[in-house]
Amino acid sequence: MITMYTTSWCPDCHATKQALANLGLPFKEVNIEQDPSALELVMKVNNGKRSVPTLVYGEHAASMSRFSISKLKAWVEQVGLRPGDANPT
Repeated sequence: MITMYTTSWCPDCHATKQALANLGLPFKEVNIEQDPSALELVMKVNNGKRSVPTLVYGEHAASMSRFSISKLKAWVEQVGLRPGDANPT
């Protein structure tokens, strides 16, 4: 399952959540303002930047900051998911 690192105030986070739902891709949301270890992970995978939303699937991670549906779809394809994968392996 995709893990999505967010903040409550981030418009790109809201857009990414909606797009993942529309694509039928389940995700677990983790708010980095409430979880210091999540903030550390986000900064590690984004070269020291506090960039949200950050998506993690297996060993793949990417920031969806400056969200676009094409950016999200490219990442989904890169990590081997397909829209509608309710129970990806």
